[in-house]
Amino acid sequence: MIILGVHDGHDSGAVLFKEEEIYAVNEERLNRIKKYRGFPELSIREVLKRGNANPEEVDVIAVAGLFRKQSRLLKLEKGLESVFGKGFKKKVLFVEHHLAHAFSAYYTSGWREALALSIDAAGDGLSSSIYIGRDGEMIRIAQSTYLDSLGDFYASITELLGFKPMRHEGKVMSLAAYGRPTYDLSNIIELNGLSFENKLRVVGLEATKKLAEFFNYPLSKAKDIALQMKKGRLDGKIAQKAIEIAASAQTHLEKIVNELGLKLRSYNLKLAYAGGVAQNVKANAVLRKHFPDLWVFPAMDDSGLAFGAAAFVKSQFERLDGKWKPFKLKHVYLGPSYDESEIEDLLRKSNLNFEYRKDIEGFVTESLIEDKILGIFQGAMEYGPRALGNRSILADPRDKRVVKKLNAALNRDVFQPFAPSILEERIGEYLQDPYPNKFMTMSYKAKGTLLKDAPAVVHVDRTTRPQTLLKEDNPRYYNIIKRFEKETGVGAILNTSFNMHGEPIVCSPEDALKTFKTAKLDLLVLENFIVYQ
Repeated sequence: MIILGVHDGHDSGAVLFKEEEIYAVNEERLNRIKKYRGFPELSIREVLKRGNANPEEVDVIAVAGLFRKQSRLLKLEKGLESVFGKGFKKKVLFVEHHLAHAFSAYYTSGWREALALSIDAAGDGLSSSIYIGRDGEMIRIAQSTYLDSLGDFYASITELLGFKPMRHEGKVMSLAAYGRPTYDLSNIIELNGLSFENKLRVVGLEATKKLAEFFNYPLSKAKDIALQMKKGRLDGKIAQKAIEIAASAQTHLEKIVNELGLKLRSYNLKLAYAGGVAQNVKANAVLRKHFPDLWVFPAMDDSGLAFGAAAFVKSQFERLDGKWKPFKLKHVYLGPSYDESEIEDLLRKSNLNFEYRKDIEGFVTESLIEDKILGIFQGAMEYGPRALGNRSILADPRDKRVVKKLNAALNRDVFQPFAPSILEERIGEYLQDPYPNKFMTMSYKAKGTLLKDAPAVVHVDRTTRPQTLLKEDNPRYYNIIKRFEKETGVGAILNTSFNMHGEPIVCSPEDALKTFKTAKLDLLVLENFIVYQ
């Protein structure tokens, strides 16, 4: 059976399930428009091509989200008709927004029975849902309306501080580490049973305005203040207030998530989690205190909705046939890949110096030790928001001065931290309360060993968001870190996503070359080709 998952909201994309094969990509990676909102035609055609499937061979089109304004529904139908022809409607099944989120986590957890949690700003009239997943069936036990939205609360704080809501919440989380919580936000939003209760009774811009009054914060100056903070000017009076607000909001989010975790423990089940709020790796770390083997779906935001919709439909048909069984997601290298002949043709036209080398692992290790910053492009692109060694920029984490170099090269905000890729066998030395974190979905407190060995990947509050790696996860990337360890004694390297700040992660060799030139990286590795500036 061939099932296509489609999401046409922000972070739109497509996923193809073809028997045991999975192919997935988001539209932003192909059209180069960050967080693209709209029909994912390029994504649909890409996953069909990678799965060697014709449109007429698709049995079901699983569309994430039930409710759309008429104009958006007509665009969706027009797009589907352009790919599948006039008979497309007989193939379409719509899957509710939070069910798609929750099922993406439950389905990929490998567990037969588990709690499945979805929290975001809003979708299909709700902002959260809690299910019990059992043998592929989902039973909803709690929910919150779009008005009682924990995700919208954090998005409104993001907007209040001059950043883009629904996009820059990670900046607020990063900024929070520079200050202390000074505001009690219990009169803004609280937990009520297993649901949230928004005491402001408004959302969106109206909530942002009310928060500006509550904090006495100059909303009209917020973007200018944010711009100054992005440049590292954090010591002004209003900037300090912004940092206190960020710290208070982050602390309150963690408090609510902690209370929810306490209540959910009474079910004596494991927990699978997705939704926009699941991007907050520090809140996830709080939840992990209650659920040590917490599973967060790697494409936890709306970029993963197409996956959840397709997985849900697939599972329901398997249940009907008595064939459902648990599935564990082992990797997210589900995107496009490019062969070396295609790359070589591109390089020959580029007028750049390049060479072909067999010992890529050794070359990359030597380059890192020589303080080179390099882009690495190999295999299939990662699905979800994290670069995990196939579309990454790498650097030596032992010298904190590399942070300044990278911020300048990539035009990043100076208060945001960089993350490491760590050999999984070393996490006991580097992380407090260590546990594998293959998809960078949680933060950890760094031990003194990591702070000493790799100061460039530890945030000001001594937290870090690692990718932990076994050889089977990504052999070439693992071998690079292993060789680096052999030469330096450090079992970690700095890994950031291969893109300029504000742009999508590179997808194609053309994208990689463009970013390589713009960022003026020292080297670029395209499969077995080394490219020089």
